[in-house]
Amino acid sequence: SFEGRVEVYHDGKWGTICDDQWDDRDAEVVCRQLGLSGTPKALSWAHYGQGSGPILLDEVQCSGNELSLDQCKKSDWGQQNCDHIEDAGVSCDPFTGTDLQLCQSDVVGHTSILGAGSAEGTVRLAGGRSPSEGRVEVYYNGDWGTVCDDGWTDVGAQVVCRQLGFR
Repeated sequence: SFEGRVEVYHDGKWGTICDDQWDDRDAEVVCRQLGLSGTPKALSWAHYGQGSGPILLDEVQCSGNELSLDQCKKSDWGQQNCDHIEDAGVSCDPFTGTDLQLCQSDVVGHTSILGAGSAEGTVRLAGGRSPSEGRVEVYYNGDWGTVCDDGWTDVGAQVVCRQLGFR
């Protein structure tokens, strides 16, 4: 699953994180630590239900660039002033922010979307509601793969659209 209450393991115990200072930068680090892509979103007030057992972290303040919560500024383990109604949650939804209307819909040609007999570096759009939208995929080393959205901008989208024959 790509969303839920965040729990951490420390000193032989699983516990929750208090949502004080919890924001999307913290969610970004959790998603990265779990190996999940998508749009990170922090959720508060036990959005995914209240946990049980210890509340292990509070006042987590990540910059968003850390590889794990361990690297973020936070309270000492077990030092908190919270109840489980404040358990932090995260959504690393792979379906948000990726299936946008990517290209203007006056099609010049979109044969590379089909991907038959594809050459290295060929791009296609997959999973969209029309030929002009979807997840960007690239053919490499005999297989189709996705494109990470780190640093993805409208300029990259425009390049893909032109490669596919859209304007």
